[in-house]
Amino acid sequence: MKRELTNAMTGRKMAGGLRKKAHLAIAAALIAISLMGCGASGEEGTKAEAAKAESSSAAPSEEAESYRIGIGQFAEHGSLDNCREGFLLGLAEEGIVEGENLTVEYDNANADGSISNQIMQSYVGADMDLICAIATPIAQSAYAVTRDTDIPVIYTAVTDPLAAELVTEDGTPVGNISGTSDKLPVREQLEMIRAILPEAKTVGILYTTSEANSESSVAEYKELAGEYGFEIYEIGIGTQADIPIAADTMIANADCITMITDNTVVASLPVILEKAGAAGIPVFGSEIEQVKLGCVAAMGLDYTELGKQTGRMAAKVLKGEASASELPYEIIEGASFYGNSKAAGDLGIELPEAYTEDGEVFDTIEG
Repeated sequence: MKRELTNAMTGRKMAGGLRKKAHLAIAAALIAISLMGCGASGEEGTKAEAAKAESSSAAPSEEAESYRIGIGQFAEHGSLDNCREGFLLGLAEEGIVEGENLTVEYDNANADGSISNQIMQSYVGADMDLICAIATPIAQSAYAVTRDTDIPVIYTAVTDPLAAELVTEDGTPVGNISGTSDKLPVREQLEMIRAILPEAKTVGILYTTSEANSESSVAEYKELAGEYGFEIYEIGIGTQADIPIAADTMIANADCITMITDNTVVASLPVILEKAGAAGIPVFGSEIEQVKLGCVAAMGLDYTELGKQTGRMAAKVLKGEASASELPYEIIEGASFYGNSKAAGDLGIELPEAYTEDGEVFDTIEG
């Protein structure tokens, strides 16, 4: 948002005719001395100095471009926190730096849809230059609230933008909104689980029924599971309060549990890990932070890199290089192996060398 500095230029008349004549005489003498001492090059220097003086007396130029953005995050957990940090890093890579030419307002909805709407309404009321929405539910709120405004929205950690109704069937943004997807590498995850648990038959998945992305992920797991000799045992929950009972049921019916990027379920990961660990059931994560907390392993995403990718998209919009409606959404490429030798060892599991030699392995459990 451009801001202009306005400084009133005031001039004062010199008092007394004699003082004015004296000043003119002194100025003439100085110019003459300068010309004699410097020759042609001195003349050029004098002209340059005169031009500089004339420029400095003119009206001041505009300040460098500065921006105000709102970052709304649906829930607080490691992967989404990494997204936010990466987003700011991506902007900084493009010269848009918080505290220099960027002002940021950050809010967390604590997994509450009504709070998500309130956050987005406050950003519209503040006439932000851009809104960043982290995770599907708050991205949907952002679109609903801004659709009749000219405020662009850039989202991240939206697994399936089509299921979230943020793009059309051909992938075109539905409005002045675009961003990045954290689509899970489901095939790679199933292949890894099979390598670690060669005798397992049933993979359990907990998900929130109100999250369109979660239903999309479960559907993909069910579609591919048979290729790896698995059956999927799924339980849908409504709120975090449902997690303890759902986890107990899951543990009684599955050989292992795999996490998806479901915000409500991920926020309750410590509860799931405690119950599963006591029953000797391994839990597999979907990204690095879940593995640090005690999941056995994951073929997961780097959410900091996803955030950076999103920040670079936002920079294009802020600089006027493209509108959000012109940018197709992007999917982060590749999956990396993350393992936790402590969590695996506690369950009598050995992580395959084929994965650990090129992956990242932690030997402690955080928290």
